[in-house]
Amino acid sequence: MTRVLIADDQPDIAEALRLLLKGEGYQTESAFSPGGIIAAVGSRDFDLVLMDLNFARDTTSGQEGLDTLTRLQATDSTLPVVVMTAWGSVGLAVEAMRRGARDFIEKPWDNTRLLAILRTQVELSHALREGQRLEAENRLLRKEGRPKLIAESPAMRPALDLLARVGPSGANVLITGEHGTGKDVIARTLHALSDRALRPMVTVNAGGLSEGVFESELFGHVKGAFTDAKTDRVGRFELAAGGTLFLDEIANVPLNLQAKLLRVLETGELERVGSSKTHCVDVRVLSATNADIAQEVQTRRFREDLLFRLNTIEIHLPPLRERREDLPLLANYFLHQFSQRYRKRLTGIESAAMQALIEYAWPGNVRELEHAVERAVLMAQGDTVRPSDLGLRAGREGAGRVEEMSLEEVESLLVKKAMARYEGNVSAAAGALGLTRSALYRRLKKYGL
Repeated sequence: MTRVLIADDQPDIAEALRLLLKGEGYQTESAFSPGGIIAAVGSRDFDLVLMDLNFARDTTSGQEGLDTLTRLQATDSTLPVVVMTAWGSVGLAVEAMRRGARDFIEKPWDNTRLLAILRTQVELSHALREGQRLEAENRLLRKEGRPKLIAESPAMRPALDLLARVGPSGANVLITGEHGTGKDVIARTLHALSDRALRPMVTVNAGGLSEGVFESELFGHVKGAFTDAKTDRVGRFELAAGGTLFLDEIANVPLNLQAKLLRVLETGELERVGSSKTHCVDVRVLSATNADIAQEVQTRRFREDLLFRLNTIEIHLPPLRERREDLPLLANYFLHQFSQRYRKRLTGIESAAMQALIEYAWPGNVRELEHAVERAVLMAQGDTVRPSDLGLRAGREGAGRVEEMSLEEVESLLVKKAMARYEGNVSAAAGALGLTRSALYRRLKKYGL
């Protein structure tokens, strides 16, 4: 229902307007002073403000209303304000419009004209706000459509069974598994199977957000909330309204920020940074981690109550080394994708090259396989991929020829070995390498692991 704030210092005028708008199906609230207007707009959402310009007795300048109008525009530039006064003049109307008023009405008003103006401005405001939301969505460059899920090995059967049962529901799901196992693909499949599939799916690398931007990214902020807040910003929760929010690397969220995330998940309500106005959000939350989340809870690095909110259902993905039956299917799929991207006419992968892929340990799992096939497509000189095109190094060969390797090759090898040794546990691998988690993540991304 459309909600209108009626602002007039005369209760009888406000009541007359309330009765008129109630008969047209509007929900109304009343304010009787500039302070009351600002307080109402700051705490609740309105579709339009219908506001008198004069509040103090024996004044006809409209200055109070104009000043309030300026403050309203600074709070929410998309909120339409229609001003009215019994002392109308062309100059006052022009100044009100210059300060952001959408239209101007003189008292006594004509009911038909007043209602027509309100309908028009509400429709325009809805279109403007929807346009801003869609623009913010487009900036995320999210991928559309149902993702390609390749999984025929017995090791993937438990995950696929859960996927089929839980996908159509609105339940929150925690996806676990080593780095690069395809947790994002499972998340996109869950979204595609749900009744929210036509609404947006917004992905956030929650563990990669610094404390300084965490709240702004997830909950949004208002203009002036901090030094660089030049305009209002819609947070990821609001962008995902009616759809799905995917929080990747959830175990890396600092403990002090987990409480703020928990509150939103419990209440479905949030406030943008710098604002006390409460916004209700309806999102399905999917999350993912490659950490041992039970161990994180036991060592008090992750809140148990937050885990309960996230893992209504948990889907675990096995590493690629435990689902080798899928390796030829995945390799050929990536071959087709990258052949098209780089306009290479490749007919397949030689048997020796495929055997090398099957025998490799794949510490970086599916993501590393994707990177290896992409490299092979670029390096291939004939119409098939050969073993030398893959650039795979056996452990023995790599260890024995370190002096012949570049610094980047040595670093890549050490990162691969550490990830394999600790079975994809980033925290443990980072500790063994003497790196921070974020530093290791940068290297994993750099080397496509």
